[in-house]
Amino acid sequence: MAETLLTVRPGPAERLRRYLRLTKPRVNTLIVFCAVIGMFLAAPGMVPLQALFAGTLGIALVAGAAAAMNCLIEQEIDAVMARTQGRPLPRGEVNSLETLLLSGVTGGIGLSLLNVFVNPFTMWLTLATFVGYAIVYTVILKPRTPQNIVIGGASGAMPPVLGWAAVTGQAPGEAWLLFLIIFVWTPPHFWSLALYRAHEYADAKLPMLPVVCGREYTLRCIFAYTLGLAAVTLMPFAIGMSGWPYLAAALVLDGIFIAHAWRLLRRYSDRAAQASFRWSITYLFLLFAALLVDHYLA
Repeated sequence: MAETLLTVRPGPAERLRRYLRLTKPRVNTLIVFCAVIGMFLAAPGMVPLQALFAGTLGIALVAGAAAAMNCLIEQEIDAVMARTQGRPLPRGEVNSLETLLLSGVTGGIGLSLLNVFVNPFTMWLTLATFVGYAIVYTVILKPRTPQNIVIGGASGAMPPVLGWAAVTGQAPGEAWLLFLIIFVWTPPHFWSLALYRAHEYADAKLPMLPVVCGREYTLRCIFAYTLGLAAVTLMPFAIGMSGWPYLAAALVLDGIFIAHAWRLLRRYSDRAAQASFRWSITYLFLLFAALLVDHYLA
């Protein structure tokens, strides 16, 4: 008996799920978390509700739009790498036009919310962050230089500055210190991933540091950046931005991160690199949470 193949159109819920995956919700969660921490650190008491809700939603929407644009630009690369082959574009679950429209509409709504209900300064900073990630990093830096994640990390470090600006309309030195923490955190975080995915980046012809400079050089860079990160995370206490509770938490968290980097340097394994990558995410959550707790204890 002949079989009839039917193409089943996805329902609204399934289509919405595919669009949501284009916005990289897990990465977006960390972005929004850091932005919200920036809001609370900028306020002596409770954050004004309009700035909190409109700012959080606007920043989340623009971050999702930037992620969708990244998926659109890198769809051929994503199809080669095992880590990204399951994304909606390589699987043919959505098309390029849908992705472009999603990015444009989502980003436009997010920027409008920030401009109308927060302040224009935050809107312009967020727009610059979108351009930095979707264009400068994805199009210019990533395919051309092994230092792509170092330079391009500036856009990923912006969320606490955006959050601070949403509350105060300004970006003072304390906000940029939070930026610096994430900026220095990004290389050891991402290079840990790049180490055990190096063959995939090589197949995709992307000049990631382990591919161009080798494992040993990358391991030394991870250790050096981790030591630098530990020094930077002490600066909030040094300038009086935080107190002893934050300092104690930072010392413990930095000690664990340095131990991961040292273990990688002394005896590398893919399993150790994966553990370091996972810890780096937990580390940033806990470090910023410690800043928030210390802020309100003070």
